[in-house]
Amino acid sequence: MRRSKAFIPTSKEAPSDAILASHQFLVRGGFINQQGAGLYNYLPLGKIVLEKIKNIVKEELDKAGCIEVQLPFVTPISLWDKSGRADTMGKEMLRVQDRHDKDFVLSPTNEEAMVELVKNRVKSYKNLPINLYQINTKFRDEARPRYGLLRAREFLMKDGYSFHASLEDMQREFELMEATYKKIFTRLGLDFRVVDADSGAIGGSGSKEFHVLANSGEDTIIVCNVCDYGANIETIFEDESKIEAYNEKSYEQLQSQTLDVKCKCGGDFSFKKGIEVGHIFELGDKYSASLDAKFSDENGKPQAFLMATFGIGVSRLIASVIEQNHDDNGCIWTKETTPYLINIMVSNIKDSEQSDLGEKLYTQLRAKNVEVILDDTKERFGFKMKDAELIGFAYTIIIGKELVNGEVQIYDRKTTEKVSVNVDDVMSKIMDLI
Repeated sequence: MRRSKAFIPTSKEAPSDAILASHQFLVRGGFINQQGAGLYNYLPLGKIVLEKIKNIVKEELDKAGCIEVQLPFVTPISLWDKSGRADTMGKEMLRVQDRHDKDFVLSPTNEEAMVELVKNRVKSYKNLPINLYQINTKFRDEARPRYGLLRAREFLMKDGYSFHASLEDMQREFELMEATYKKIFTRLGLDFRVVDADSGAIGGSGSKEFHVLANSGEDTIIVCNVCDYGANIETIFEDESKIEAYNEKSYEQLQSQTLDVKCKCGGDFSFKKGIEVGHIFELGDKYSASLDAKFSDENGKPQAFLMATFGIGVSRLIASVIEQNHDDNGCIWTKETTPYLINIMVSNIKDSEQSDLGEKLYTQLRAKNVEVILDDTKERFGFKMKDAELIGFAYTIIIGKELVNGEVQIYDRKTTEKVSVNVDDVMSKIMDLI
């Protein structure tokens, strides 16, 4: 991609309501823009990052034997009536009517719809287990949409649902998905924790959350200083006001707090702030029984499916990466999420020697299938550099005044270090870095 032909509308000003770094930098960097309260457009850079995250999620799920489907975004409310959730979901579930006065909902999740898909189509224990997933749009009518993509009303979510003939097999799949989610978040380059959680409106017998550690996180979690155990404080305190009081504390304030309880391993707990990016649930027959979804067991008797459900906030992960990785100048993407690995910056486009070298490196990197953008704009060097830092390209090759000495500079966005490299060694150096 040539920057002169790209649509990357960067800005010096952040939205007045943007409190978090991710909200500020994603808007300023030309990744997203707000369409309405809690509604965001994904501009070209944002779409690139979104697709990279989707692809990693899909690759790991497919490796684990999950099968992709796609359900309608709009679902009949009659399915929710059967499960009883039409009354319990509250105002977060946006209800609409079509021209025939039929009632529908903009899907906040799809347990009922997926059960309906499997019902009467998976008939025997011989066809189990099966794990179906989609990466699709969801809508939750948040009372206070805020924090950019972290608390949007419309968002992209991976939701998966597994069906089983036995409790043991459901628990096996639950453990497999926990391991699969760990692989996904590790590939994305994130520092995260898996914690015991409250099942909330989804229900079921048990659940685990996946939290990206970030001082700006809305949730308060405790983690053991010895083993890998962690828990959301919702599982520790029954008093809602106490939970809310902890969540309202900043990370710095929490460091002075202590817990009387110890981990089962004997270790002490410490408080962390987390952004929930994934949640997995053991459902049992909560939905299959209410929707009369059954299969024939080994004895030919009808049994309700045992289920588990697995979610990942795909669009939320974009903001989570930046909440964990940024500085005062802008985004610092992980290698798996950066919109372009290499940014070639021609300092003075009117200098034919600089321009020719930029074109040469651009052609060579594209031939090696390296994600590269060529900044061939007529802007001043200082402007180009600020944009490169704001957007967060992993590496920038700066072709400038040093070229008269046969050298260019390679700028590492993560370390902010610049290294001078001989022109003849640039390609090998870049390939080593990526």
